[in-house]
Amino acid sequence: MQDKMTEAFNNQTRQLFEPMRKLNSLMLNNMEKMTQYQLEAMKRYSQMGTDRIRSATEIEDAESMRDFGTRQAEMMNELSQQMQEDARAMGEMSLQFKSEMEKLFSEAGQKMTDQANAAAKGEQQSGKSEQPAKSTSQGSRKS
Repeated sequence: MQDKMTEAFNNQTRQLFEPMRKLNSLMLNNMEKMTQYQLEAMKRYSQMGTDRIRSATEIEDAESMRDFGTRQAEMMNELSQQMQEDARAMGEMSLQFKSEMEKLFSEAGQKMTDQANAAAKGEQQSGKSEQPAKSTSQGSRKS
């Protein structure tokens, strides 16, 4: 008897915490993915910057200065495109996270509805009535 009660309690506890566990897992995975992407982006931007500084130290005359200016304009265009690509990728990750969150909440809501319906059906089958018992008065009885 006590084993059954303990098992039932453990099952109910698992059911209670399962949606929270899934939510925490989803949030952690998203945070890891976003952080990794941002670190990679920062590395790309840092590399671009150090390459430009390195190129600037190689300027020796007017012609190399003109070439540096031309490459600088190209690099700025490349940087702009890279930033747009990164913003698009981050937006897609956010939309995917939003979609996964909506799915998780929808599943949890459906599960709660199903459990409530099952509990209500169980009460009806066990013969329990939610209506109070009727009392009769002696004055209303006919002899």
